[in-house]
Amino acid sequence: MSDSRETRLTHLDATGAASMVDVGDKDETRRIATAEGLVMMAAETLSLISSGSAKKGDVVAVARIAGIMAAKRTHELIPLCHPLLLDKIGVEIEAEPALPGLRVTATARVSGRTGVEMEALTAVSVACLTIYDMAKAVDRSMTITGIRLLEKSGGRSGDWSVR
Repeated sequence: MSDSRETRLTHLDATGAASMVDVGDKDETRRIATAEGLVMMAAETLSLISSGSAKKGDVVAVARIAGIMAAKRTHELIPLCHPLLLDKIGVEIEAEPALPGLRVTATARVSGRTGVEMEALTAVSVACLTIYDMAKAVDRSMTITGIRLLEKSGGRSGDWSVR
């Protein structure tokens, strides 16, 4: 996968003022982005969440829905992001006993003129925050970490991956 990089910040105009990127002349292509994040917690907290015994309910199910909802509203949360009609947003949450914690992965897909990296990252971030919110009564020392883009494809800049 290529590692092409812009030589300037795309959200600044010639005068240095913040500006939304004009994507009107770009071709519509299929664009996919995958991001991940981790919620580190006590082993007992992970066990409580995994067993479905958390006082607030099914932490994983609620966090998944929160991530999906957040991806659809990214343009309302991040200045200068374009509103996108997402084709798909998927959020997976897996227990990682060795951490201990939960790994959140989100994949966003669109056929459009701009990428979906921010939608995938927003989904992960909000899902992680939701996990924290639902389990904080039993473990305030949880840590949200490692939120990052794993890969993206499509568009003028081509494919990119951390691998």
